[in-house]
Order: sequence, then C-alpha cells, then structure tokens
Amino acid sequence: MSCYETITSYAFRSIGYGERLLPKTDFTLCDQFVLIGSGMIWNVYFAVLALSLGFFFAVSLAVGRSSDNPIARIPAHAFIFVIRGSPLFIQFFLIYEAFVLIPKMGWGINLGFIEITVETKWLTKAWLGALITLFLNTAGYTANIFYGALLSIPKGDIEAALAIGMSKRQIFWRISFPTMLRLAWPSYTNEAIFLFHATALVFFSSFPAWRQEGDSLYYASYFADKTFNPFVPYPIIALYFICFTLLIIGLFGFVNKRLNRHIAKN
Repeated sequence: MSCYETITSYAFRSIGYGERLLPKTDFTLCDQFVLIGSGMIWNVYFAVLALSLGFFFAVSLAVGRSSDNPIARIPAHAFIFVIRGSPLFIQFFLIYEAFVLIPKMGWGINLGFIEITVETKWLTKAWLGALITLFLNTAGYTANIFYGALLSIPKGDIEAALAIGMSKRQIFWRISFPTMLRLAWPSYTNEAIFLFHATALVFFSSFPAWRQEGDSLYYASYFADKTFNPFVPYPIIALYFICFTLLIIGLFGFVNKRLNRHIAKN
C-alpha cells in the first residue's frame, strides 16, 4: 500500500471513516504517522471542548470565589481546592466509577402524558466521560488563575468607575473582566498547554474508546506492541504534541497581543 493509499484509508479512522482493519505486518513510517495523526483528532477534540466550556465555568467560579456572599464563595472555593488538590488520573478513576455506579442505565422524566428516558451509559465512554473530567479539571485550575487576576485589578480603577456612576454589572464587563483576561492570559496559555498534554492520559484512564476509535496514544501503543520498538511511534506522537503546542502558543500569543494592543510599545 502506497503512502497516498494509507492516507486515504486511515486518515480519519479514529472517527469511524475509512478502513476498519489495522495493518498487521510490514509497518511503514507512513502508516505510523497517518494513524497516530488520525488519533490526534481525539486529543484536539478533548482539548478544544474542555478549554472552551471550562473557560466560562472558570469565570463563574472565579467571580464566585471573590464574592462577599458565602453561598457563592464557599462552594467555589471548595471546588477549586478539590480539583487542584487531587491528581488528574485519580479524578479520571473516581468520575468513571461514579458514572458506572449510577443505578439505572437511564433517567426517566415523567411529563404526565409521556415519559422520556435519558440514557446515561454514554457517560462511561471516553468521548463524553473523559471530556467531562478534563472540563472539570481545567475549570478548577483556570478559575484559580482568574481569581488571582481579579485580586490584582487596581482598586483605583474600580473606585473611578463607581465615582462616575457605573453599575456593578458595567464595572465587571467593562473593567474587571477585560483587565482579568489581560493579567491572566500568560498563565492561562500555560494551562491550555498542560491540558492538551493531559489528553494523553485518557488512554490510561478507565474510559474505553468507542468502537476502538482511540486517540493518538492508542495507535502509538498498538505499533509499539506489534513492532517491539517504542522508539518510532512514541517520538512521532511527541512530535505531534510539540507541533500542536507551538500552534497553541501562536494562537494564544495573538490573542494576548489583541488584549494588550492599547499598551504603548517601547
């Protein structure tokens, strides 16, 4: 099989398109690059959705922790403390077990004239269960970053806004939120990189791949087991992660420049 045929057959195998049977013998470098690259689709999926959803939840947690209201502050502080205080791998295990121990395979919603059943078995699959775990993890860490940024906002800015009659909502969206992002963005960039690297842990977690549509480490492990040579597939996956890390740095660096475009350069 030529490299072009390998690409057309396996480029999207990880998401269910293309040849279902993996190559058994005579592995080429192209085979390994294509299949491991195909698995990277799942790593990108986990990272993009977890970061996107976790960003908004983290903002809510940071605002809650900085609130004077104990009803908002205490749960937010407890959540952040638990997430930051426990290893991600343990979180994978505990959340998986929690989903498995749900007594029913679905929840029934009785509307009187009809009963709707909501299936919960998908929570134990990697594409959803692992995503929820990563979402909660990044939300906890990001919330602490944002909380620190909120505390660093100059009080004079808030006092000036109050002096001209701005409401608390206006102060948050026009002063606190933009300033928080500018202060927190470099640290948030590191969190995005760490989370993307953490997607490799999904392979080692209890969450099974759906229909053997695994991530990049799934295919790297397959080639290492078949060839008894880990020094080809694992450097390939490392190269992919390095390339995506450079992409994250570039994208987040562009956003950082936009956030600080009003600052005069020396």
